[in-house]
Amino acid sequence: VQLQASGGGLVQAGGSLRLSCAASGSIFSILSMGWYRQTPGKQRELVARISNSGTTNYADSGKGRFTISRDNAKNMMYLQLDSLKPEDTAVYYCNAYTFRSEDYWGKGTQVTVSS
Repeated sequence: VQLQASGGGLVQAGGSLRLSCAASGSIFSILSMGWYRQTPGKQRELVARISNSGTTNYADSGKGRFTISRDNAKNMMYLQLDSLKPEDTAVYYCNAYTFRSEDYWGKGTQVTVSS
């Protein structure tokens, strides 16, 4: 499975961004996909996940502000980021988890929120 994230950028606090993740390769093996983020010196943390059936779960930090979605026909996953805060600044990674218990990661896209 190959993943390519895009859509990051610089935005002011209160603004919005939409991240996209394109999946290719062994798409049939994917059970769920998700978005994670990481800042320097910290561990990568969950932002949101979505299963093949559309079940979603969010980290508390993003509840009510972030929305994860998938377009299975296009092999795409999205993360709508609204009401952004400076503490949301991070590199955002897309992830795919397969029925073989494998984790795949994209290269990440930088989100910077200025105050």
